[in-house]
Amino acid sequence: MFCAGRALRDLALLQLQPPARAAPLTPRGPAACYGTSITSAKIQVNGVHLHYQQTGEGSHAVLLLPGMLGSGQTDFGPQLKSLNKQLFTVVAWDPRGYGKSIPPSRDFPPDFFERDAKDAVDLMQALKFKKFSLLGWSDGGITALIAAAKYPNLIHKLVVWGANASVTQEDVRIYNGIRDVSKWSEKVKKPLEELYGHKYLAETCEAWVDGISRFAENSDGNICQQLLPDIKCPTFIIHGEKDPLVPQAHAEYIHKHIKGSRLLLMPEGKHNLHLRFAKDFNREVENFLR
Repeated sequence: MFCAGRALRDLALLQLQPPARAAPLTPRGPAACYGTSITSAKIQVNGVHLHYQQTGEGSHAVLLLPGMLGSGQTDFGPQLKSLNKQLFTVVAWDPRGYGKSIPPSRDFPPDFFERDAKDAVDLMQALKFKKFSLLGWSDGGITALIAAAKYPNLIHKLVVWGANASVTQEDVRIYNGIRDVSKWSEKVKKPLEELYGHKYLAETCEAWVDGISRFAENSDGNICQQLLPDIKCPTFIIHGEKDPLVPQAHAEYIHKHIKGSRLLLMPEGKHNLHLRFAKDFNREVENFLR
């Protein structure tokens, strides 16, 4: 659900079988840079200019979907750097209103997840990928779930972590706890202020809290629960057992309602497990995608 790229790291197997548990993990620092093999460009999709980064030359195309306030660069440095470039062509996008896909400014109408899902799929088609896999974190995980359900002929495999298909009153309490960015630690706040400026960061965070909290007014807090049974592609759900932002029940619900899905629990993982434990995460994902 909530994530704001690498800066927020401190804020934080088969169907009907018990979920697998990851072996003890070894923290690995974030990559300092990606190297020179990553291209960066913009392309017009659905009336907006979407920014993306692309690396690798493998036959298996993979789209990385960031979370709230995130971008490809802030959220997926270790994946852009280290995912197997011979097996995969990796694309990381900035959803409209985030990162370098500004303008437009970010807004949160009732269908913003569906809008992101269509943008993401149409971006990959504009880049001439006929079929591709989705790796979605947090809000990007929700977007990926919707895309996999609505565009089944285009999605090869699906990986989501830190995602949820509904919003509870407890979730709303958590979201309101991060509404005021002035109360964030300087370590968390500064990189995002450098990316967006204080005003845009503060206003967008508040707008996101309001937008995501509205789902709690739906029956069962529904975001995309009814779509989960429509997901037919192989699906891998990863969850950090110490995630302070998305309770584990959300991952278990998604696992239960996507037939044949796998669930991996990382005992030491928090919301940003793919950054904190990048080597372990990348290995698990590569093995699943092969």
